[in-house]
Amino acid sequence: MIPNNYKFTVQVIGDSVRGASHERRGLPNQDAILWVPASGKDLPLVLAVADGHGCSQCFRSESGAELAVSVTTKAMQNFLEILPRTTNLSLIKQWIEEKLPREIVHSWRNAVADNLSANPFRILELEKLEEVKGSEARRQAVLNPPFAYGSTLLATLVTDSFIIYLQIGDGELLTVSETGEVCRPLPRDERNFAHETSSLCLKDAWQGFRVGLQLILDKPPALILLTTDGYPNSFVDDANFLKVGPDLLKIIRAEGIERVRKNLRIWLTEATEKGSGDDVTLGIICLMNGEEDASDFPPSPQGENTLEEERHERTTT
Repeated sequence: MIPNNYKFTVQVIGDSVRGASHERRGLPNQDAILWVPASGKDLPLVLAVADGHGCSQCFRSESGAELAVSVTTKAMQNFLEILPRTTNLSLIKQWIEEKLPREIVHSWRNAVADNLSANPFRILELEKLEEVKGSEARRQAVLNPPFAYGSTLLATLVTDSFIIYLQIGDGELLTVSETGEVCRPLPRDERNFAHETSSLCLKDAWQGFRVGLQLILDKPPALILLTTDGYPNSFVDDANFLKVGPDLLKIIRAEGIERVRKNLRIWLTEATEKGSGDDVTLGIICLMNGEEDASDFPPSPQGENTLEEERHERTTT
């Protein structure tokens, strides 16, 4: 569809850990992560991350997040099949900005309806909600069931000629260049403030999506990171969080992506325990030229402890 002479391969890794505060309170991990294909090594590739709202009104947000990543990966795959065979970038951009968010929200709401049909609200769920938030909250849950499944969503679709970035709600979507430069490919959503965020469960949610299209005319980003807000909130400030991408790139180049895969759960657990206490999820897409393999970077003479010690300092609040 869009010509590109730069050949590259991809590899995805990611993990999700239950927040330290959730463990103490007996709450589940309300984040979700999914990529397709499952191997994470073939194009086109979709990575999706979701964060179910932890408020009492969203008492099924764990399921909402799981449904969000499931329908989004399918919708983005289907989107490629129906995308017009054209090089008209204006038309492609219009489809991405309008049709894709609508399809995702429509599919998510249908999935929520199916889940609710198979598992109607239990009396205990509604009684607990009423006890915490009152009878009006219980009535609203019955009138507007999707709110109980509320979730944010971040997703990326990588093809051999373009990348789509998509987000509703909080969390972070970052790119890291080969030189270690970190960028946010999507604009900030000023509606995300303190504990307020845009959500799939809101009316006309599709209008709250931020969507970006990046043509791969030359080299793509070296890394793409998708994370729920529990991870950046674990750092002392934004500047320290933004160092994560270049740190990961250095480790991958020094010891291969398997080094990151084996330690990712440990690092995320440390982040929630020393930082936000929230669920923490991170998905990493590593893009390499056609002659590279992320597991085959030559060893670095630098020790690995320096980066880990720096990360420890930055995630201690």
